[in-house]
Amino acid sequence: MEQYAQMKNSGVPWLLDIPETWGIRVLFQLADQVKNKNKDLSEQNLLSLSYGRIKRKDINSSDGLLPESFDGYSIIEANDIVLRLTDLQNDHTSLRVGQSHERGIITSAYTTLRPSTLVWPAYLYYVLHAYDLIKGFYGMGSGVRQGLNYDEVKTIKVPLPSLDEQHAIAAYLDDQAAQIESIITEAQSSIEDYKRWKAAIVCEAVTKGMNTNVLYKDSGIDWIGLIPQHWTRIKAGRVIVSTQNGLTRRDLEKSSGTIVLKLKNISANGNIDYSETNRIEMTEKEMSTYALHENDMLFVRVNGSRNLVGKCAIYHETQETVAYNDHIIRTRTTENYNVDFFRYYLLSLPGKCEIELHTSTSAGQFTISGEGLRDLYITLPPYNEQTDIVKYLDDKCRVIDGIIEEKEALIADLESYKRSLIYEAVTGKRKVV
Repeated sequence: MEQYAQMKNSGVPWLLDIPETWGIRVLFQLADQVKNKNKDLSEQNLLSLSYGRIKRKDINSSDGLLPESFDGYSIIEANDIVLRLTDLQNDHTSLRVGQSHERGIITSAYTTLRPSTLVWPAYLYYVLHAYDLIKGFYGMGSGVRQGLNYDEVKTIKVPLPSLDEQHAIAAYLDDQAAQIESIITEAQSSIEDYKRWKAAIVCEAVTKGMNTNVLYKDSGIDWIGLIPQHWTRIKAGRVIVSTQNGLTRRDLEKSSGTIVLKLKNISANGNIDYSETNRIEMTEKEMSTYALHENDMLFVRVNGSRNLVGKCAIYHETQETVAYNDHIIRTRTTENYNVDFFRYYLLSLPGKCEIELHTSTSAGQFTISGEGLRDLYITLPPYNEQTDIVKYLDDKCRVIDGIIEEKEALIADLESYKRSLIYEAVTGKRKVV
């Protein structure tokens, strides 16, 4: 990495040292706030700020999140910079800075800045983006929601090289960011391919088995299709011994007591994640009702997202007692039905179709009851085949999940590298000209 020969102390905590030839300006010296209301719907190109990018939206969409009128929206131009400075207290992950590449309208809840002739617009965007990436806006706000206004951010100190350097830095970051985004997009696409492959393997195994040299029969269920002739199609209630909804108490933020699992602890891969768990002091009666036993299956029964209803995992005993809350159903099966096979079936496409069929909606929540779980149609191979299928799927899924984890780690590394690259370039830690 090439560096500038001479650096100086900027006197600005977030900038540290900057090149000796660079200056420091405050934001209001480099940009003006723009307030241009969209009167009489004079402009209809609807824009939104999402994940740090300003994108078009359909102004005629029936999306219930859109307002009835856009007269109060602000008209912005290409190269304007938009800051979303609301809800800083509750949202610590969103990217809050975007640059417009076209004329349009955007909600007036956002702050719009128009760069002056002293600064190259793309460079100023990258500087504010870098400030956003290091979470510079957080802690600046006031009030319950910690919202900021222009007067509170206009004194942010900005490093200012020559216009030629600004242009070169912006062009360099555009090029590097495009290359990194291309690799990330390819990795994300590959992850989706692996997920589809895994889903196909699971579906094939739990509905067709592993022996292709068998006769098949119609299961009578469209999404199950043909099954081996010696298998049966049954309702889950025939193999479920008991179901129990979890603990309804809401004081689950204690630091001591019994671990209580929430739906967030049930991963999409069918595992239990103990990295963020809550605890509660439980009575003896609660302990006898909600304490988990080896091979109990935890089934997510209620969620605001339909896709998350039906996530499930198998509990294996730990050194501590573990319980679960009422968003989860605890399920126990008979000895002739392998609970891991049951889990794989529920995670398969036929299982998801059955779950959706028995899921109800109320007040924005999707719910399936213990009775609904018992009514699901499932496949029933002989027990020895269930065991063989589970072993086969465990091995296959372990390999595929490992590949997916590697690609997710690559994406995280690339995102981190891109953040560092932007910060280093706009603050002069990396010389690009």
